[in-house]
Amino acid sequence: MNILIACDKFKGSLSAREVALAIEKGLGEGHQIELCPIADGGEGFVDAMLAALGGEVRTCLVLDALGREVEASYGISSSTAIIEMADASGLWRIAEAERDVLRASTYGTGQLIDDAIAQGATKILLGVGGSATNDGGVGMAAALGWLFRDEADDVLEANPVDLADLATVDGSQVSTLPPIEVACDVENPLLGERGATAVYGPQKGAGPAEREYLEAYLEHLMAVCGGEKAAEVPGAGAAGGLAWGLMTFANATLRPGFDIVADAVSLQERVSQADVVITGEGSLDAQSLEGKGPVGVARLAKEMGKHTVAVAGHISDEVKESDLFDQTFALTDTGLPLERLIAEASSLIEDEAGKIRL
Repeated sequence: MNILIACDKFKGSLSAREVALAIEKGLGEGHQIELCPIADGGEGFVDAMLAALGGEVRTCLVLDALGREVEASYGISSSTAIIEMADASGLWRIAEAERDVLRASTYGTGQLIDDAIAQGATKILLGVGGSATNDGGVGMAAALGWLFRDEADDVLEANPVDLADLATVDGSQVSTLPPIEVACDVENPLLGERGATAVYGPQKGAGPAEREYLEAYLEHLMAVCGGEKAAEVPGAGAAGGLAWGLMTFANATLRPGFDIVADAVSLQERVSQADVVITGEGSLDAQSLEGKGPVGVARLAKEMGKHTVAVAGHISDEVKESDLFDQTFALTDTGLPLERLIAEASSLIEDEAGKIRL
């Protein structure tokens, strides 16, 4: 039996490849198994793309979301730079007690872009997801040379608090940028009840008052920059509006991250050759249905009539009751405490994989 294992990471626990290896071990011998780690634009995007395309990892010093100098990495394949914004501006770098989304900035992401261009990149693939920011991409833009001015024509710091008095934007000092394709892991617009602030602000430490301020800030930023049309593009709200900022300040195009990775790993061909397709990630829930990688794998497999299995840390009833999967296995169904689920994820995944009916 030909089995394709195409999983995303278990965030905070195992990489996509580690998940796939654990499932393979749990299935035992006697099968033709192919491993295909995937990503959707969030963390793991660079690893998945470099595994598919080949290339090398480069590092440089940048500022994290709170302005502290850190070492961050990106990939280079031929002359294409592959960047994860989370490596510079990710929430994983910020301790919970330190989160300050009103001052958090994507400046470090702009520094990664700038470094890649200086190293000769002629195209940039930029994965957005896992951000600590809600700045609409102004930090990124500032790192590339954009200036944000008040009524007195003074230059303002590029973060939501300091741009309260924003009056004009100035891109006259920005060099010509190579094509930038943004790999989005969600379909949320910039504003509104499904927008960047309302949906993702709470996990970045934004309470009700902060969310009200940030929504008004993004509305004002959009009005000053003339970015109303871009704000409605599915995915514009990704990474606290960074995707919108990349369209507005860097003329970027948006594409579902899953589609970019799927093309790179020849996923359609691999699925067509499999009898069983196994996919999953840390949590399969309503947010996954917004465009997350494993759901994309499952939809493709179902279109081809393949037996489809989910192995995840948690699977919501909404996903279980959908027609996406023939079998579902969730680590949370073991009843173990979260600490053990994270610490023992690999062995628990092996156990669940051993229960799959083939």
